[in-house]
Amino acid sequence: MRVVSLVPSLTEAVAVTGGPALLAGVTDWCTHPAGLAAAARIGGTKNPDVPAIVRLRPDLVIANEEENRAPDLEALRAAGVEVLVTEIRDLPQAFTELERVLVGALGLARPEWLDRAEAAWAAVEPVGSLSAVVPVWRRPWMVLGRDTFAGDLLARLGVRNAYAGHAERYPRVPLAELTASGCDLVVLPDEPYRFTAEDGPEAFGALPAALVSGRHLTWYGPSLAEAPAVLGAALRAPLGPSGARRAGGR
Repeated sequence: MRVVSLVPSLTEAVAVTGGPALLAGVTDWCTHPAGLAAAARIGGTKNPDVPAIVRLRPDLVIANEEENRAPDLEALRAAGVEVLVTEIRDLPQAFTELERVLVGALGLARPEWLDRAEAAWAAVEPVGSLSAVVPVWRRPWMVLGRDTFAGDLLARLGVRNAYAGHAERYPRVPLAELTASGCDLVVLPDEPYRFTAEDGPEAFGALPAALVSGRHLTWYGPSLAEAPAVLGAALRAPLGPSGARRAGGR
């Protein structure tokens, strides 16, 4: 098959499971795994080059209802391209949709990494019972709201998203409101905004900051197998107000 993936997570899942040669095209944001040089780059997740995708004559385009825009997917279908759209709002959905794409649509054997991921999350040990604000962007500040995959992963790790009940999925919230939330910590992923020890924690004063891998928090693919350990380690040892890591966490 010739596959075009419009989702970095699914690009990695397809390449690791069936080999990079399956991928005729990927987005500019598809960085994992190594070995994607032969795949054509077809733009971003929000602005793919639809004519270029059509010229690749893919058997299937893989997309996601949150990552990709409906008008682009409709344009591909109008050009006669088959499009499979995934919906992933929580961990069980991720496992179901990954099997649907890899086994059902592509005819691949169920990957061993998917079994390891399910086992790892079934045995996950929560870091405690903590509340957190989870910014995903700065200038303006935006946070995780309701019904998000990343929020579900954090909940399974014992971290309650303070804005999980918000009407919006990614609300804009003034910094003053975030710092006055009374939460136990702020969780700062390194994507989509690249928060670092020097860019992010200082805005929250004395509130401990857990710097986490965005790939392990927001990607649904092979990284899920190691995500509980990687995220758990970061959440257990957040940075204190001085920027020093707090051994043992809270």
